[in-house]
Amino acid sequence: MDSFKETVAFWATVLGTLVGLFGVIQSQAWLSTVGAVVVAGSLAAIVYARRQRSIIRSAGIILGGRSIDSLNIANLRRHLNRSLVIQRVQNLAIIDGEDLTIAWQCSGYCRAEQETAIEFSIDAEANIPFEKLDCVAFDVRHDARRRHPIRPILVGPDGISKKISVPLRTPLSTQEPFCVTLRCHLYGCMKAGTDYYTATLSFEQETIPRYSATLRFKNGSPAWVRAYECDASGNTRLLRDLWSRHDGESRECVDHAENVPAETARVYVFSRPSITATSSHKAA
Repeated sequence: MDSFKETVAFWATVLGTLVGLFGVIQSQAWLSTVGAVVVAGSLAAIVYARRQRSIIRSAGIILGGRSIDSLNIANLRRHLNRSLVIQRVQNLAIIDGEDLTIAWQCSGYCRAEQETAIEFSIDAEANIPFEKLDCVAFDVRHDARRRHPIRPILVGPDGISKKISVPLRTPLSTQEPFCVTLRCHLYGCMKAGTDYYTATLSFEQETIPRYSATLRFKNGSPAWVRAYECDASGNTRLLRDLWSRHDGESRECVDHAENVPAETARVYVFSRPSITATSSHKAA
């Protein structure tokens, strides 16, 4: 359908150009105006069709035989943060049987005249309503001892992909540094077999200088873990297999990178042959 629309728009552009040229040659101002309007409308239609096709493609990501549904929805709703420059991102995912704990720490500086909040994307295969989401944040720069927890605010619709906003304790001004942490517990959202965890970045800058992610597995060790990179258009590539190491009663996989694209998602696909149920009493 989009190809048909683009074909019609292309020929409309050609026709509009010819009409406009004929109007100029014949000194007919109204013909030139009509031609210009047709050309502008046709070009807008072509851009729109290509944009829609890109959005649809970004919402059809399949990795390791699994449809990455939460990321597919996140891509449809993606919007960029244009006021903050991120210099370092640290991400921890504790996968404990059926439960997932996510911890973020983002630091950088403000490039706008003022900013009052920072947004995060919380993605999981199971839909845990926002009002039941166990989630807390801290404005570390203004609360180093973390005595004043911040309750995030839901931005947009609820679902398996949530956009949440963390209000800062003190508004940022131009060039002012910041450091914010976020921790969320999502109960009963993981399962045995092939599963995944996503870390989504949506900032208007070329790259993020320092990025790290740690996946810590408890009550079910992974047979393998693979890291993928997915851009905003839905293009994916395998980055590497992550090797796990023992850390007491758990196993850890670490992904360190420099100059990571700032409008992208890291998708960690893994396989756990069996897990131990851990969330039944918490979900009740």
